[in-house]
Amino acid sequence: MAGPVYDKADLERRMAGAVEALRHDLQGLRTGRASTALLDPVNVTVYGSQMPLNQVATVSVPEPRLIAVTVWDKSNVGPVDKAIRSAGLGLNPIVDGTTLRLPIPDLTEERRKELAKLCGGYAEKAKIAVRNVRRDGMDNLKTDEKKNGLSEDERKRHEAEVQKLTDATTADIDTVTAAKEKEILGK
Repeated sequence: MAGPVYDKADLERRMAGAVEALRHDLQGLRTGRASTALLDPVNVTVYGSQMPLNQVATVSVPEPRLIAVTVWDKSNVGPVDKAIRSAGLGLNPIVDGTTLRLPIPDLTEERRKELAKLCGGYAEKAKIAVRNVRRDGMDNLKTDEKKNGLSEDERKRHEAEVQKLTDATTADIDTVTAAKEKEILGK
């Protein structure tokens, strides 16, 4: 008889990872100040595959309201420009040879609402990740019940634990998101 498949510590770690990934994504949403983290979610299609921007260029902040992206390979300037424009960040690169200058615009009310909406999108991605972890946990419990002799009562007790963990993690996601939206909207 094989050991149990259900591992509560692993589920907790994976759910905490989803919250940390959300925090990292939200860190890139800046309220009017330049930050290299702003471009972290940008992926560029180069050499026939998707790559993070920081693997094809150097990102720096020479001024408080300007981001500079220095592309290493001149043939990748076009794809990097396209990726930044289509990332939904509201940035319009100015191409200067192999360097793209990204002036950070003042935040209008409309732009703040766009950023808050983007914030909600990141939160939904995190919630989907948590639900996937929950599903894996529930599937593991059913497997344990069938193959490893876990009683139905134990399975139900563990399922309640998984659900409680899921609810707590979702509440954390909502709290983190609400704080960032408040910061963005300036309320």
